[in-house]
Amino acid sequence: MPLPNEAFDPRTIDVDLVRQLVRAQFPQWAQLPLTPAVPQGWDNRTFRLGAELSVRLPSAAGYAPQIAKEQRWLPFLAPQLPLPIPAPLALGAPGAGFPWQWSIYRWREGEVAGDQTIADLTAFATALGQFFAALQRINACDGPQPGVHSAFRGGPLTTYDAETRRAITALGTAIDGAGAQAVWEAARAARWDGPPVWFHGDVAVGNLLVREGRLAAVIDFGCAGVGDPACDLVIAWTLLSGESREAFRAGLSVDDATWARGRGWPLWKALITVVEYRDSDQRKAKAAHSVISTLLHEQRALGG
Repeated sequence: MPLPNEAFDPRTIDVDLVRQLVRAQFPQWAQLPLTPAVPQGWDNRTFRLGAELSVRLPSAAGYAPQIAKEQRWLPFLAPQLPLPIPAPLALGAPGAGFPWQWSIYRWREGEVAGDQTIADLTAFATALGQFFAALQRINACDGPQPGVHSAFRGGPLTTYDAETRRAITALGTAIDGAGAQAVWEAARAARWDGPPVWFHGDVAVGNLLVREGRLAAVIDFGCAGVGDPACDLVIAWTLLSGESREAFRAGLSVDDATWARGRGWPLWKALITVVEYRDSDQRKAKAAHSVISTLLHEQRALGG
């Protein structure tokens, strides 16, 4: 019997559990080697199954709806995009004490995007902008609207207004509070009036794969949906800078209002990251501080 959702411990998602699930539901793959993927994500746990497959299991009830969403929409999106994305091959059912659906995908080769893996950051940014421009051109009719499944990405920033303001207050003199407030107010004031378009929802380095120095695939569409694409601009301030940031913006033809809303998403995330990790993980806190500084510098350059 599956455990009640509230009683499930994600630490039990290990090779033994996954092997039980695969053996019981997909015996044709039961003899393939199984190893944890490196690095691991937060919303899901991923395992490599043989040379060509991967297994993906949600780590909590809030992420479980992403599985059916990817099964439904990734095959629709894939042929219309210029780069590979995850390809679901099978849908698993609850079992062996695991309470939610899970998926088997085709394995995508590549290294995580970063300074050590990208050969030309501006070329990388151009390719990334072209990918998201193509995503936004895909027919969005009947696509999933922002909600819990997307962590409300694609929706208005007001969802995270109270949390952002609390973080600014909590950090006190550790940051330029007035500057952070200015970025946030500008982001909130820049309304989205366009038609809904497809967004990825979690454009982080761990979801961008590189081969031979170039962008090779975009993975993890668990937060995807249709709505405001400003949430997909986060990478402009967490990885890109200068010429590469401008190349990314040009590839997407982003207007000033969308760019302003885009700054709000990494600001919110960086603020709550510093609050959560300032006493426990200096590496994460320092990286988040750097993002905040970048956003504030850009806002000041705009006269804000």
